[in-house]
Amino acid sequence: MSRLALGTVQFGLSYGIANQTGQVSRAESKKMLQLATVNEIDMLDTAIAYGDSEMCLGEVGTQNFKLVTKLPAVPDDCADVSTWVKRQVSASLSRLGVTAIYGLLLHRSEQLLGPHGAALYQELQLLKDNGQVQKVGVSIYSPSELAALTPHYRFDLVQTPFNLVDRRLYSTGWLKRLKDDDVEVHTRSAFLQGLLLMAQVDIPSKFAQWGGLWQTWHRWLADHDGSAVQACLAFPLSFPEIDRVVVGADSVSQLAQIVSFANSQPLDELPDLQCEDENLINPANWSTL
Repeated sequence: MSRLALGTVQFGLSYGIANQTGQVSRAESKKMLQLATVNEIDMLDTAIAYGDSEMCLGEVGTQNFKLVTKLPAVPDDCADVSTWVKRQVSASLSRLGVTAIYGLLLHRSEQLLGPHGAALYQELQLLKDNGQVQKVGVSIYSPSELAALTPHYRFDLVQTPFNLVDRRLYSTGWLKRLKDDDVEVHTRSAFLQGLLLMAQVDIPSKFAQWGGLWQTWHRWLADHDGSAVQACLAFPLSFPEIDRVVVGADSVSQLAQIVSFANSQPLDELPDLQCEDENLINPANWSTL
């Protein structure tokens, strides 16, 4: 079994700073899932908010896969959280063409701390009890979210960014704490949305303020005759506590490249690109740069 999970946001939207091709076609999606199966990738990551990604997956067939999807934010004016969650999940299962899924995550974990929190969590537990969902949890942007949540709630699964630049999951001690609590850990953004795969001359000028970091990275790549994809995958895969590394691809050839590098010999050393600046490590902030 591969420790990779295939992220499918590109199946429903044109996504990623380095994406040249737009949304993946149905035919290409089907070939990518076939390639994933051949390479023992048995998990797909999607979300209700990813355009028609769920619909696409339902059409091309997900029989060989464990599915993880995510609930969008509960509307502020929602009078009945229980009914809202049931409807969202029912529609999601219908689009995916399945009766049950492996994981259901909240896209907006902070809502558990708001007025809908208790009802929302209770509904997630009921979905587990009735067998529609195996594991419930949260998709977070920063490990600091866990500090506020874990005193009140227990999760089966947490998805979080983790890459050569954003090492907070490890440096804050949260990776160890999650494993000590028997939480399944999925990491995403191994390529920092494609920024780490771009040639230095192609990096948008708004990222010039981190010029030293890019110089270190591209000098390392030159000195090691290395592949950016290989180094980016080697970093999260070097942590045995991480159960799955979620990777996205725009095409069959890109996925084939990712798979081959993920299966290659581990790299002895990787560059230290650690950065704590949220303007860089959280892509949600990029539009303000």
